[in-house]
Amino acid sequence: MVEALNLYFEDDGQKVNSKNIHFEIDLCQFFQHYRVLNAKFLAERIGMNATLLSQYVQGRKKPSVAQTEKILSGINQIGKELSELSLVTKD
Repeated sequence: MVEALNLYFEDDGQKVNSKNIHFEIDLCQFFQHYRVLNAKFLAERIGMNATLLSQYVQGRKKPSVAQTEKILSGINQIGKELSELSLVTKD
């Protein structure tokens, strides 16, 4: 991505690095990209109505700032837990 942006801005003499790039996606895009996450189980985990979260994911309803923060907090917690996992193999 950085290389592509640098090629694009080359004529303007601008340089891009990874610190200059910020991506924002909505819930629908997030769940399309991270299909491994199940909205129903996430809703259960964060104490949210599964139907409501499904409506957010499908774009039928827009979550409030508080609801978005609750969802993001749950996703971040799962990410933290996954990053701290160690798997063992049996010989």
